[in-house]
Amino acid sequence: MATTIEVEDTITVGALAERLMIPVSKLIGELMKNGVMATVNERIDFDTAQIIIQELGLDVELKESPRAATSIPKREKPKSTTGKVRPPVVAVMGHVDHGKTSLLDSIRGEHVAAGEAGGITQHISAYQIEHNGRAITFLDTPGHEAFAAIREHGAQLTDIIILVVAADDGVKPQTIEAIRYARKAGVKIIVAINKIDKEEADPNRIKQQLSEQELLVEEWGGDTVVQEVSAKTGKGISELLDMVLLVADVEELKADTDVAARGLIIEAHVETGRGPVAHALIEAGILKSGEFIVSGTTYAKVRNLESSSGKPLKEAGPSTPVAITGFKNLPEFGDEFEVVANEKIARSMAENASKNNHSVSNRGVSSTELLRIISRSNELSELNIIVKADVQGSLTSVLDSLKALDTEEVAVRVVGSGIGSITENDLRLSQISGAKIYGFNVTVPSTIRQQAVRDRIELHLYNIIYELIDDVKGELENLLSPEVVETEIGTLIVRGIFNTTKTSVICGGEVTKGRLGIPALGRVIRDKKTLMEVEVAGLKRGPTEVKEVLEGEMCGVSLATPSRLDLQLGDKLEVYTRETQQRHL
Repeated sequence: MATTIEVEDTITVGALAERLMIPVSKLIGELMKNGVMATVNERIDFDTAQIIIQELGLDVELKESPRAATSIPKREKPKSTTGKVRPPVVAVMGHVDHGKTSLLDSIRGEHVAAGEAGGITQHISAYQIEHNGRAITFLDTPGHEAFAAIREHGAQLTDIIILVVAADDGVKPQTIEAIRYARKAGVKIIVAINKIDKEEADPNRIKQQLSEQELLVEEWGGDTVVQEVSAKTGKGISELLDMVLLVADVEELKADTDVAARGLIIEAHVETGRGPVAHALIEAGILKSGEFIVSGTTYAKVRNLESSSGKPLKEAGPSTPVAITGFKNLPEFGDEFEVVANEKIARSMAENASKNNHSVSNRGVSSTELLRIISRSNELSELNIIVKADVQGSLTSVLDSLKALDTEEVAVRVVGSGIGSITENDLRLSQISGAKIYGFNVTVPSTIRQQAVRDRIELHLYNIIYELIDDVKGELENLLSPEVVETEIGTLIVRGIFNTTKTSVICGGEVTKGRLGIPALGRVIRDKKTLMEVEVAGLKRGPTEVKEVLEGEMCGVSLATPSRLDLQLGDKLEVYTRETQQRHL
């Protein structure tokens, strides 16, 4: 009888894998086979989930949850038809190494790509530029596959996505992913064909590939704006910005300014001497220094309000990226913020949110989860780790990526995580739990490093996310039971029996297939039944001891046996080797 599982109208890939009790990597692989390039934290709809379950051949029936109709709707960007015209918010997306950050460097005249580890953007960064007397806000989102969560937030924040495609490389998986995010978020796409200065550049091939993704360019009768650019030489950059402003005018982007300011936290980290620092994008209202704001389970009296370049601001309006200090605790990446009247209200709202979070995180384990834990408890090997990252968005991406490595046999168990430098508390937790400490873009004070060496605590530091993930993957592979591989090498028919004891047999025979070699193992077979497994201890061709006997040759064989073997003429000896091999995820 099929198992029935209730799901809402949409469900994340990770959550569906949990409910189906299969590795998330297996589910992602099946989705990819069916043309759905979904990551662990991305949502798929009910129909897609049903199809994939059928493809996997699982005896599971999906039922739409009655809660689906009342589930919380997807977050909508604040919209206004009567407010003031605001600058467009533009996200730059595309495949890794296609030149997103270099394009933004060219736009703002700075050089950031060289400062990014491995040339890969590690965080969302936001800033404003001015073009023809008008402001444009840009978001640079990470390109590596591990940063899917950040990119999805980036798409939901924006009005326009500049899709960067390298003219010499073409449309790639992350290009397609960015197109999907843009459509899901309902934003306009402008395609920037970058690296047009290269000899291998082929813009027409790119346009053809775009049409296959249902992005038909204007010159081919479609409505997708395409601009050929070179981040290296600056060619086409001004025209690209003109297109951004033109699309913004057509969209008539407006925001109310006479309401309490609100927006979204796009990054958060801790700075020495300044405490929690949040980077936020204002979506409506005017945020002023000294106001009280609430974001999730924390609140702040805005102590410092700064532009993305670090310039102090007294106030900031819609579509403006700002840095805010004064938070009691670090706000969560992706949380909304809003201005409230006073500290009493701010504290009360944060405390209520904290209580709700606590009750959700401490709810009892469901019967399904309990059965899964019981069924896996005897065979699951866990790698205990502590993860520290420089900013909240990076921590989210690292944890999401590590969760995707889990299988039925091995799993990552995060015993602690947080923002900022590795501390004495982290070392203490590591000693208690036996966890390895992984730091991403964080520092280790010399005293902490010395203590870790003294206490033999493993510290692993990285500034490129895929190196961290690859190393954790390697640690998990070491936990996998090795694979036993048997290789058949030859067969001998027994023609003579010379000596038999409780632990050995000396016999002679003809090699009828393959070869015999030592050391090796063998199975004694009579009438297609295995009598005993033995060890081939020695070989002789005539009076001479040899290491190998080939097909068609006669030889003498010494067998080591676990007990007395009643060997008979005509018995077959199948000789094989057995070795263990490291398995891979």
